[in-house]
Amino acid sequence: MRESCYVSADEAPRTRTRQVMVGNVPVGGGAPVSVQSMCTTRTDDAKATLAQIQRLADAGCEIIRCAVPNAGALDGFEAICAESPLPVVADIHFDHKLAIGAAQRGAAALRLNPGNIGSFERVDAVIDEAGQRGIPIRIGVNAGSLDEAVAERTDLTQPQKLVASCASFVRHFEERGFSNIVLSAKAHSVPVTIETYRMLSEELPQYPLHVGVTEAGTLRQGTVKNCAAVGALLADGIGDTMRLSLTADPVEEVDVAWELLSALGMRRLRPELVSCPTCGRTRVNLIGMAEEVAQRLRDVRAPISVAVMGCIVNGPGEARDADIGIACGQGRGMIFVGGEPLRTVGEEELVDELFKEIAARYGA
Repeated sequence: MRESCYVSADEAPRTRTRQVMVGNVPVGGGAPVSVQSMCTTRTDDAKATLAQIQRLADAGCEIIRCAVPNAGALDGFEAICAESPLPVVADIHFDHKLAIGAAQRGAAALRLNPGNIGSFERVDAVIDEAGQRGIPIRIGVNAGSLDEAVAERTDLTQPQKLVASCASFVRHFEERGFSNIVLSAKAHSVPVTIETYRMLSEELPQYPLHVGVTEAGTLRQGTVKNCAAVGALLADGIGDTMRLSLTADPVEEVDVAWELLSALGMRRLRPELVSCPTCGRTRVNLIGMAEEVAQRLRDVRAPISVAVMGCIVNGPGEARDADIGIACGQGRGMIFVGGEPLRTVGEEELVDELFKEIAARYGA
C-alpha cells in the first residue's frame, strides 16, 4: 500500500521540475505554486475581459487564460495582452493558425492539446513560433479528448492513457528542440486525476505540472472535488501551478485556490478564519457572527489567523495559535491576542471591536 505523507518543501517533486516563465511568473523549479483562472467573457470583447481580469488580479490570480476560438478573437486578444495586469495564456483548440496568431499578438504562453491540432506538421509550426518568441507551451491532455491511437488501446487504464499521451507529445517536442513545456492531464474523476499526476511526476519529473480537476461542477461540488484531488497532490509535493475549475464566477476559483494553499500551510494571501462548530454551551448567534467576520475579512490583506469561538472551552485555549480572536460568553465576549485576554465587550460590539483591533495591529 502506498505510504501517504506530507512532503516538505526541500523534498517535494516540484523542486525538481524545470522552471519556465509565464510572463513574469515563475512556474516550477521550486517556485511558489501559482494560481490561475480562465476568463468567461468573450475574448473579442476586450473591455469586458480586461475588467474581469482586473477583478481576478484583485482576488489574487497570478496567470489568466483566454479562449481564442476563431480569427475574429485575435484583435481582442492582442488588446487584452497589451493591457492585462496578468500574463495571458492563449487557449487553443483545433486550429494551429490561431496558436501562431496568438503568439504573434502577445501571448505569454500557449495552451494546446496536440491531439486535436491535426498533423504534427501543424504542431511543429506552433512549436517553432513559440520557440522563436521564447514562450512556453502547456501540453494539455484531457480524458475526453485523447489521441485516437492511445484512446483505443484496451491494455491501458485511463491514467496510463493520459500519461502515455503526454509522454508521446513531450518526445516529439524534445525532438524538435523545444523543452519550454508545462504539462497537464486532466479528468473529472478525482481518483483518476490523483493517479495520473502521480504517474506523470514519476514518468516526466523534469516538467512542471499544471494541476486541477476538469469539469468539476458547480461551486460546492467543484470545490470539494478540486480540493480532494489537488490537495492530495500538493501535500505530496506534486503540482507547480493550478486552476481549480468551477462552473461559477472565476473569482470563486481564485478564492478556493488560496484557501487550499493556506489550509496546506503553503501560501497565505488573506486571513485564515478559525471558528468552532458551536454546541449546546454556545449562548450567542455564533454562526451569524462567524459569517459576518468571514465577509469582513475579505477586505483584509494581512496573512493573519482570526478565531471566532463560541465559548471559553474552545477559546482562547484551542485557538491559542490564532493571532487574534474572540471567545463568547453569555451576552458578551472576550477579545484575545496570541491566546492572551485583551478585554471583554458586549455581544453587539464584539465584531466591530475585533476589526478595530485588527486595523490597529495589522493596518488592515
